[in-house]
Amino acid sequence: MVKWFGRTKSLETLNTRRLAQHIAEHGSIYTPDVVYGVLEKFRSCLVEMLLESKKVKIDGLGTFYTTLESAGAAKKEDYNVQEHIKGLHIRFLPGQEQEVNLSSRQFLKKAEFISIDSLNAKSKGDGDAPPEP
Repeated sequence: MVKWFGRTKSLETLNTRRLAQHIAEHGSIYTPDVVYGVLEKFRSCLVEMLLESKKVKIDGLGTFYTTLESAGAAKKEDYNVQEHIKGLHIRFLPGQEQEVNLSSRQFLKKAEFISIDSLNAKSKGDGDAPPEP
């Protein structure tokens, strides 16, 4: 028996410049260049803090932190960082404060879903096709 499953489809990827432009267009008193500078500084400082073994919590968004991918050693004396650590990963845990809860269940409630067929129809010039549930 064949089963159908839903999946996400990103329509585009915004780079830092495009995100800065978008933020500036939302009634910000700051120009896109100023917003871009702040975002770039945020990025570099985030990496710096994570490499200093600190978690970074952005109120209303969530917490960035690191995890290790590591192989085990039979004895403590045999453990070697260069040999056993396979990766250092940046992780993100969405915030769950009541006012802006980004947990998966709450985020799901805010999302709008449409059929990929309706997107395909629009890309073929059928802009009047209603989105399917």
